[in-house]
Amino acid sequence: MLTTLDRGHRFLELRLDMLDDPSAGVILLDRIGESNPQMMVLATCRRTEAQGEFAGTVEEQQRILEAAIEAGAKLVDVEIETAEQKPSIVTELGEGARVVLSYHDFQSCPPLGPVLERLRRHPADVYKIAVTAHKPSDNLELLRLLDPQDETPLVPLAMGEAGYATRILAPSRGAVFTFAAPDSGPGTAPGQLSATRMRDLYQAHKRSRSTKIYGVIASPVAHSLSPALHNRSFRRRRMNACYLPFLVGDKQLADFLGLAKFLDVEGFSVTIPHKETIVKLLDETDELAKRIGAVNTVYRKDGKLCGTNTDVVGVIKPLEKRIQIEGSRVLVAGAGGAARAAVFALVDKGAEVTVAARNAAKAKALAKAAGAKAVEWDKLAGQRYDALIQATPVGMHPNEGESLFPEEIPAELVFDMVYNPLETALLRNARQQGKQTIQGLEMFLEQAMAQFELWTGAKAPRTTMRDAVLEVLQGVETR
Repeated sequence: MLTTLDRGHRFLELRLDMLDDPSAGVILLDRIGESNPQMMVLATCRRTEAQGEFAGTVEEQQRILEAAIEAGAKLVDVEIETAEQKPSIVTELGEGARVVLSYHDFQSCPPLGPVLERLRRHPADVYKIAVTAHKPSDNLELLRLLDPQDETPLVPLAMGEAGYATRILAPSRGAVFTFAAPDSGPGTAPGQLSATRMRDLYQAHKRSRSTKIYGVIASPVAHSLSPALHNRSFRRRRMNACYLPFLVGDKQLADFLGLAKFLDVEGFSVTIPHKETIVKLLDETDELAKRIGAVNTVYRKDGKLCGTNTDVVGVIKPLEKRIQIEGSRVLVAGAGGAARAAVFALVDKGAEVTVAARNAAKAKALAKAAGAKAVEWDKLAGQRYDALIQATPVGMHPNEGESLFPEEIPAELVFDMVYNPLETALLRNARQQGKQTIQGLEMFLEQAMAQFELWTGAKAPRTTMRDAVLEVLQGVETR
């Protein structure tokens, strides 16, 4: 761990309770002080009663924390359960260091007013509230605690994938600090982003209340490449903006829109499984998105949340470089939001479009709405098309080996919308059969460029976007 402390990080939490011998952490503190004299260390020895690893008594815990202070710790964490058992521990430890009084709930997000009131009964220097987020509004409740008119020193955090927003934005709203995982390990709580991603990708230390907020809503969302792409683009264009990943479950769209309005979110990308269901919840939707019945891009205009669909651009531009769309016979596999954009766009361009999906009823409904044809999946054998557009998640990481067409592919050009991995099993099979291929990365970039330009009015930096995505896909930490 010590070898990772020279990468610009100046604040470290040392979890003494996670060591086989917590007392040995005192030696570690000495070494940190010698090699990193500017490092601020928060010493924590969390007891099992508060979901920690230390099984000793309150008195033993206090002795360990006192030794940590003696060895150079500038802050110590005391959980509320310990403070309530021995109220004097806060003032006693406070004689040598700043005391962070903490509350943790690893199951839920309870009403936070009573929690803060419970903490304030003890004269600590900082109050930390870490709860588990299960829905977007859990972030809202935590961020609301950071009232500019209230000078209470707080660290509110939502644990879990649904809590990314508080970890990134809390400092910009007045939180004393936030937590991140070491680059070399998984962290000490669910949902901790790596220190490098917090600093370099999200630049949490540079955010303020004037930062414009954008994001992506999805379930799951941790795998999304959009934060890397858009945040790098904002930096390239020197914009004070941040693009966040928001985990939004099937029935949580309205809940998220409440958070979006609270944060004054300027725009967000919409992906699986929300492209169709979000249409009826927006203030306005343009005619194209209404016809398609799916939205992949939301932007703010005159205080309203408005929807459009840039997947259309993402489909058409790569195809126009390879074929004459008008008059071409195109098979679209899928009937979800991305497939709907492809079908309507191609029909508008004069293509002869056929829709096939595992759900035959959805395929027929889409074909009827767009003026296309539908074919049952088991009747594709013997059919030939100029192009195939694969518009389902099949073959997406982590299920790279899956393919809707594992054998003969009924088209001369194969366009797979999946962009992670870059070469899917379908594209590999198509290449081996001598067919022309289009990677999903092309569509991803085209639709993202259209989003960026709609949101910002600035020209999208295509090379920057492509480099950002490729770095993530190739396992290189995003700068």
